[in-house]
Amino acid sequence: MTNHGSETQCCSKFDPDPWHEKEITWQDKLFIKGTMMQFMHMPLPGAFAKTVGRMWKGLEDVKAAPDIKDFIMLATESSPWKGEVYINATKEVPDAENVKLSGTYITRVFDGPYNAVPKWIKEMAEYVALKGKIVKKYYFYYTTCPKCARTYGHNYVVAFAEV
Repeated sequence: MTNHGSETQCCSKFDPDPWHEKEITWQDKLFIKGTMMQFMHMPLPGAFAKTVGRMWKGLEDVKAAPDIKDFIMLATESSPWKGEVYINATKEVPDAENVKLSGTYITRVFDGPYNAVPKWIKEMAEYVALKGKIVKKYYFYYTTCPKCARTYGHNYVVAFAEV
C-alpha cells in the first residue's frame, strides 16, 4: 500500500485501489504525533502546514523520515479546538512524541473537498456497522496537499475507522 510516482515534485500521485475497503492490522506501528489549534474542527490558518513542517523537519534531522512510497500521515482530533497529526517514522525521534499504534482499522477512500468529512464519517459508520463492528475512533489520511489535489484532479482521503 504505497503511493507511486510524483508529477509535482511535492505529493506523490495516489493510487486509491490498495486502500479502498480494506482491513488493516497494525502492531506497534511507529508514528510521531503533533498537535495543532483549531476552531470548531477547522485548523487555524497555517496551523496544519506549520505542524507538519515542524514534524517533517524532526524526522529528516534524525533520518527517520519514511520513503515517500511508505509515507502515511493521519489526522484526527481530541476536541473541536485541538487537532492531532501522526506521521509514520522509521525509528524513534528524540524530542518528539513517539506513538505506537496497534489495532485493526477498516479503510475506505473518498474523493472530494475536506468539508465533506462529516458526510464521510456517517458513510464510514454505516459501512463498519454492515461488517458487524463498532468504530472506536476515526483517522483521516489526506493523501495530497490542496495544490497537488488540483493538479491531479482528485482529492483522495482515506478514512481509517479503528474497530
